[in-house]
Amino acid sequence: MSAWGPLQQRYETVRPRKILALDGGGIRGILTLEILAAIESQLKAKLNQDDSFRLSDYFDYIGGTSTGAIIAAGLSLGMSVQQLISFYETKGEAMFDKAFLLEKVKYFYHDGPLLNELKATFGSGSIDLRTGVFKTLLLVVTMNRSTDSPWPISNNPMGYYNNAQRPDCNLQIPLYQLVRASTAAPAYFKPETLQWNPDDPDKTFVFVDGGVTPYNNPAFLMYRMATQSAYGLNWQTGERNLLIVSVGTGSAASTGVYDNILETLKELPGNLMYAMQVDQDINCRTVGRCIYGAPIDRELHDMIPMDAAGNVLNIDTDANRHFSYLRYNADLSVEGLTALGLSHINSDKIREMDSVKNIRQLREVGQKAAAQVNVAKHFASF
Repeated sequence: MSAWGPLQQRYETVRPRKILALDGGGIRGILTLEILAAIESQLKAKLNQDDSFRLSDYFDYIGGTSTGAIIAAGLSLGMSVQQLISFYETKGEAMFDKAFLLEKVKYFYHDGPLLNELKATFGSGSIDLRTGVFKTLLLVVTMNRSTDSPWPISNNPMGYYNNAQRPDCNLQIPLYQLVRASTAAPAYFKPETLQWNPDDPDKTFVFVDGGVTPYNNPAFLMYRMATQSAYGLNWQTGERNLLIVSVGTGSAASTGVYDNILETLKELPGNLMYAMQVDQDINCRTVGRCIYGAPIDRELHDMIPMDAAGNVLNIDTDANRHFSYLRYNADLSVEGLTALGLSHINSDKIREMDSVKNIRQLREVGQKAAAQVNVAKHFASF
């Protein structure tokens, strides 16, 4: 059997490729899902598909960090966006909400409720494409605390560490444990320990949330892993050959100063995630051709290519970039929420990543933000 399993024909044929990259952000992943629902619905209509259509039918490589890893795993398995929205609504508390210390200890051992829910949803099988359960390539971003380094783990069978002959082959790791590892937020949840080779203690590692890596927004990382020869895929670059769609969980800068150590500890993770998300977005807009995205700041603006007269470059004109790029997100600042007609929503509250009480309002923000999706225009070349 081919290393690609039943996906051999899809991935051994040279064709334009589409990548979907999903940010981390805890329970704010429900906002991401509302934007994805619009993409799924519009693609279904544009491609004249029936209700069996899934995003995995369109995107070739789906990846995510933390909450984005949960969504990416579900989509890669062929789940609908609505199925994942229902999963977040019913299981969000177990995944993200604050718990008493005693409850944390009880929840997050291997036999805890969260792992059981992840196992029930994603199965206990490995990430090997030859199992036949995956519809697309999948990337999950984790942080290996044993080696103090980001570990982006993919089921790309061409990858160096995915060689089935290796005793520490990445493909043997159960999907539900890999997703759990990517969502193990430090200070909230117990780290996840994964064994690559039970016979070699040096191949046992401790993992925490991938959101503490530089790749909370994994879009530029996925571009590298799809095109650099070291990873074996070697997908062709070019504005007509590669599309990257990046979806955020909402963002806003935390203004003010740190008055004390408790406030510092509370705000620092969000500050770092925001800064890293923006940096990766800028990388994509620098190397890729930004077709749609909100302004970065008052200096860079939206970085959409312009002609000599200062007009947006016609979509049919090649800007000589490595890929086409779309960035969908929501501004969760007071000003951003007001612009969406949601001034009744508290900016500080909605930016919390660990409160399931915000699900209804997060869905409201996501539905408003989904209005920016225009598949007919933004996806035209693909």
